[in-house]
Amino acid sequence: MTDSLDTPADAGRPDGGTAASAREPSTVSRSGSGTGYDPTMAPGTSFDDVPRGEGEAAPVLIEIRDLVKYFPIHGGIFRRKLGDVKAVDGVSFSIHRGEVFGLVGESGCGKSTLGKTLIRLQPPTSGQAAISGEPIFDKKGRDLKRLRRRMQIIFQDPVGSLNPRMPISDIIGEGLLAQADAENGWGKRKVRDQRVGNYLEAVGLRRDYARRYPHEFSGGQRQRIGIARSLALDPEFIVCDEPVSALDVSIQSQILNLLLDLRREFGLTYLFVAHNLSVVQYISDRVGVMYLGKVVEIAQVDELYENPRHPYTIALLSAIPEPNPRVRKKRLVLKGDVPSPAAPPLGCRFHTRCWLREKLGNPENCVTEEPDFRDIGGGHRVACHWAERATEGAAVEYVATHSVAEVLKTEEAEPGAESRSGQG
Repeated sequence: MTDSLDTPADAGRPDGGTAASAREPSTVSRSGSGTGYDPTMAPGTSFDDVPRGEGEAAPVLIEIRDLVKYFPIHGGIFRRKLGDVKAVDGVSFSIHRGEVFGLVGESGCGKSTLGKTLIRLQPPTSGQAAISGEPIFDKKGRDLKRLRRRMQIIFQDPVGSLNPRMPISDIIGEGLLAQADAENGWGKRKVRDQRVGNYLEAVGLRRDYARRYPHEFSGGQRQRIGIARSLALDPEFIVCDEPVSALDVSIQSQILNLLLDLRREFGLTYLFVAHNLSVVQYISDRVGVMYLGKVVEIAQVDELYENPRHPYTIALLSAIPEPNPRVRKKRLVLKGDVPSPAAPPLGCRFHTRCWLREKLGNPENCVTEEPDFRDIGGGHRVACHWAERATEGAAVEYVATHSVAEVLKTEEAEPGAESRSGQG
């Protein structure tokens, strides 16, 4: 089944306005300027049409301070606690209203755990978080239920996140039913179905799709249903947990443009978790880089991609494929494996694989002192003792001086490699 969008160009919004059609190109300019949504902005105005200086950021919507999430390790006959997996360990940053904050890093670094903990899908170990100044982790009972309307999530797997035994109307309407009260009237089936149909149209699907089941849709259409479900409660903040990683490349672009259109139409704020660095560069206003439970660098998207200052970020960016076949690009390959989050290294957590530390002669403070997460100018924050020495020029020099040695080491490890390479 294909991802055809059998919907009018101007699908109806739940509030009676017009939602951007998924068939049309995104109306949001991707300049990476970091500007955010302004509730006073005239309808139809693009973010980039509103002049805003570097110091005129939108108000903070999400504030995270020293967030910690540990998973206990139990063992033995009596299931005693042996230690902790430190999935998220002392993370602090803020997200401005209307902003797309990208979060990247290797698998297992804690990106998805951070997002799920932030919206209370799992309890935090310690730390604080707030939405518009209202504490998130202190809420209980009815207050927590009311808070959940403001924060939603788009899951990575468009197949596993939808109940195969429920029609689409019940999947999207389940949250409405759970949050129903006398004021909103969501307990009435007719009201729910009307709202479900409106949001299906908002994501580029037909209203009559509400009667179908998940197996009748393609992967891209299922993800649109997941997006409609996250919009149903009219949230302010959405965690996008790798929403396009399971989709074909052509469908990825449609979903990304749809998310940008919905941000403009509904005034949404995203935490966008992803592995694909090119996708993050396209959709994000600011980007954070995580390594082993810590955020090691945060900057505006253009600043981070053009002037990375953490050795790990530089290594990640060197892995982005070069689209020009005439350009030969040498990748900065990190040595060794990622340490276990159950026993992270002391000092800087990246020092066991750090190419810059090796280039500088293995300075001792990388092992003995944890680096401060400091601002090096213009809101560019980095956790590295030697950030001023971490440049792409230094990385190119390191790759040039180590490439021959690495080849010789590989040939010594495989004595028959030369004879095999000369065959047929």
